[in-house]
Amino acid sequence: MDDLAARIDRLESIDAIRQLVSFYGMCIDHRDMDTLTKLFIPEVRVTRTESGHEALRALLDSQMYQFTTSIHFVGNHVIDFIDADHAEGKQYSKVEHEYGEQWVMMGIEYWDRYERRDGKWLFTGRQVKSFYACDTMERPNGPDKVRWAVSGPAEIPMRYDTWRAFWADEQAKAAAKAYLQRG
Repeated sequence: MDDLAARIDRLESIDAIRQLVSFYGMCIDHRDMDTLTKLFIPEVRVTRTESGHEALRALLDSQMYQFTTSIHFVGNHVIDFIDADHAEGKQYSKVEHEYGEQWVMMGIEYWDRYERRDGKWLFTGRQVKSFYACDTMERPNGPDKVRWAVSGPAEIPMRYDTWRAFWADEQAKAAAKAYLQRG
């Protein structure tokens, strides 16, 4: 493949992966679980002991039964190519869920792995990392940013070395303390 063809392929791949990610959110919001499972490779690992579309469908159904409405807004998306047919990505989403009497908002980051098969980009894996999750009547301030029983603890941004290094700086600590005292 010549240089121009490789560059065009890369651009088309970036667009296809971004479309895949956007389509994932729409499939969840529309509860199109059959199409959603087909966005993953057939042998996708679901748990330590389960894999495949059937196991994925069962897991997704159990998650979707917990809330009636959801809305996924897809944001920043960075894709790193391993080779022409494999990539990894991180993507921000703002997600909202109707959960009983609550309207829960979440700031999340997906950690993805992608593979191209027969010319089509698919997920090989997808992990969700939470910035925050709480009812819209609350603010996700303070250390307890996840206040929704369905979601795990906040992992982002404190998981990043750069974030921890920034806030370890004495000037940053002093600025944060002064800001909080103003409030």
